[in-house]
Amino acid sequence: MTPDDATASHLQELRRGTTVLACLLRLRTPEYGYALLESLAGLDLAVDANTLYPLLRRLEKQGLLTSEWNTDEARPRKFYRTSPAGERLAVALTDDWRRIDTALARLTEGDVP
Repeated sequence: MTPDDATASHLQELRRGTTVLACLLRLRTPEYGYALLESLAGLDLAVDANTLYPLLRRLEKQGLLTSEWNTDEARPRKFYRTSPAGERLAVALTDDWRRIDTALARLTEGDVP
């Protein structure tokens, strides 16, 4: 594995968990898949569609998202929303994210006992 491959692999691993958290937070307001892709990209959290759609299905299967079909328009769209269980997980992940961010900031700044 080249250094560039190793970097890409580690960046992918770092983004994997943050994508779950970003989806749970963003889907507090219902959105369909493509709108979610655009929304995350607008926040500089670009996710590939081939990653996002399986993730949405997995989170729904785990009970962390709910979904419903909107058939009012010519093309039906499946809207996803964070479930109560997903909201609890989002809170726990956010708390841990903040703890990790604080620790990493201290390490970056050399503020380590």
